[in-house]
Amino acid sequence: MKNADDAPETAAAKETAGLTPLKLRIGGKERLFDINNPELPDWIDKKALRSGGYPYDDKMPSKDYEETLERLQIELVKLQAWMQATGHRVLTLFEGRDAAGKGGTINAVREYMNPRTARNVALTKPTETERGQWYYQRYVLHFPTAGEFVTFDRSWYNRAGVEPVMGFCTPEQHEHFLEETPRFEKQIVREGIHFFKFWLDTSQEVQLKRFHDRRHSPLTNWKFSPMDVAGISKWDAYTEMRDLMVKRTHTSETPWTIVKANDKRRLRIAVIRHILLALPYTGRDLDAIGKPDKKIIGEGPKFLK
Repeated sequence: MKNADDAPETAAAKETAGLTPLKLRIGGKERLFDINNPELPDWIDKKALRSGGYPYDDKMPSKDYEETLERLQIELVKLQAWMQATGHRVLTLFEGRDAAGKGGTINAVREYMNPRTARNVALTKPTETERGQWYYQRYVLHFPTAGEFVTFDRSWYNRAGVEPVMGFCTPEQHEHFLEETPRFEKQIVREGIHFFKFWLDTSQEVQLKRFHDRRHSPLTNWKFSPMDVAGISKWDAYTEMRDLMVKRTHTSETPWTIVKANDKRRLRIAVIRHILLALPYTGRDLDAIGKPDKKIIGEGPKFLK
């Protein structure tokens, strides 16, 4: 019988094998973080949830979460039936730093919806042909038709965060994006599509904890990538780009909904609840949906601060 030492080296281990501990400044203190050390430092493990000003001391209890989520997912099934009957279209963007909880939130939204008319879009890097197109073109191809509910796990907002931070676009391309995007998105709304933009906001400690969990999990280490490693030391640069993005692209017609995402359970509940409260579908049960948790969900630049 083979022991753990005989197991093949994971992709995550190979990619981080030569990475020395990173010097990070977090909460005004210099910290060392070693992604290869299987033991998570106490300054992350014991304080991650409350870090970044998160308003809760503990995660949402599992029983409460499961009961609430089931009620909300029943409402999502009603919503989808209404969309199919009326032809309404929904387009929802999920943005946030790496490990913010985008994928899990999208899965919670779509879990019981009919996949024939509820699609998720997670595009890879553009092909040579796509790089020669109008920037938004490859995204527009995936927009919803009548009766469809479409989610984007990252979107055209790559050009507002990842691309300028990592040097994948020019400053001129970045500025052009910030100028043109509000006009582009206004057309989406005026076309009659129900349009949501979510920014899932995590603290630095939570991001490091989730990266560490990925790196050392035999089930999810495939999620850990060289881009994650490169981004760990660029927290401040990503923050600067995030703030500029929200400031320049938050409008009354296409607002940014900000959700504090340190607790994934509360995050998922807040997102689904927001969508359900915004759409006047047949049979909507407001008591089942409940009220928004204003401690963790709000709009625009002011809520980020």
